[in-house]
Amino acid sequence: MLTLVLVVVATALLFEFINGFHDTANSIATVVATKVLTPTKAIMLAASMELVGALSGTAVAKTISTGIVDTNLVQMGPDVLICALVGGILWNLLTWWFGLPSSSSHALIGGLCGAALSRAFGDWHVLIWSLPADPWWQGKGLLWKIVIPMVTSPLIGFTLGFTLMGVLLAVISTMNAQGGWLRRITRPRWINAVFGKAQLFSSAYMGFAHGLNDAQKTMGLITLGIMTAASSGVLDNLPQIFDFMRPAPDSHGEIATWTKIVCAIVMALGTATGGWRIIKTLGHKLVKLHPIHGFAAETASATVLSLAAHFGMPVSTTHSISTAIMGVGTAKSPKALKWNVVERIVWAWLLTLPATALMGFLLVRLAMGMGWIH
Repeated sequence: MLTLVLVVVATALLFEFINGFHDTANSIATVVATKVLTPTKAIMLAASMELVGALSGTAVAKTISTGIVDTNLVQMGPDVLICALVGGILWNLLTWWFGLPSSSSHALIGGLCGAALSRAFGDWHVLIWSLPADPWWQGKGLLWKIVIPMVTSPLIGFTLGFTLMGVLLAVISTMNAQGGWLRRITRPRWINAVFGKAQLFSSAYMGFAHGLNDAQKTMGLITLGIMTAASSGVLDNLPQIFDFMRPAPDSHGEIATWTKIVCAIVMALGTATGGWRIIKTLGHKLVKLHPIHGFAAETASATVLSLAAHFGMPVSTTHSISTAIMGVGTAKSPKALKWNVVERIVWAWLLTLPATALMGFLLVRLAMGMGWIH
């Protein structure tokens, strides 16, 4: 059983690594597309800021570890968690191969829900809509922390991107109408120079927000595995070398320091490997970007992610940046967007949750049929 716990940790870190290179595009696609930074410099900036972001909070991690599956109703052992993670990993690799910016967050949540439902087949109430002690109207539980943000965060990302881009264009237009030196500094050369510098900050903000939200999801899943193992007594006689894994008696699902550090480092390493297929889709195929567009999209997306992380909502980095870019492109001109690419992205979004839930469900049933899960 201890071996299975270690395999859960290793598989979760593999997911985190893949999440890093799969979602690298979310942080750096715009800054690379606008040629403000070279790909290598952009990746280094994103990786370093993601490391800082991943160590800056635990609200999202706690939602994953305690707010999705009621472990009093279903046995979420390490073997079940492995199936959930494998489903998410397979989907991430598949969408990465086709260059589709799908959501690693939804892949993880879908795999976890599917595996939980499979483990307690017939007891459908394990997919809880609010924690037993917290009525739905208090804004807690699966409905408020995951389902509603999943729908609203892309809309908010689009709206913020559209609004911010519209405001910037209106300011530039007003300055241009004033004439004189104000008109001179609204020339494309000056605008690109100013927002090229500003985009360094917005790209760093995006990397920070990505780490703050995405890295915590794997922290939460590792914590869920450790909590389950501890409650079953598996960790009572740990070898001294693994003593750091034993949670404190009064931890109540708190995220251990070692979990934060390891997940943060692994995500940063994954980011450092790059994700060029998705960068090409977001940064080049969706809409032609200039520094001002990149600044608006990154700022809008990072704001959505940071606010969601503050409230413990594991929203999709992919959805927020993609829709922010769409909003910016629409403000620029609705014709600027390549709607055939938008259609492919939306289909990937719609399929992620059911596909990964099905993978998690079938993997658990297969493992139970082969006697690996009892």
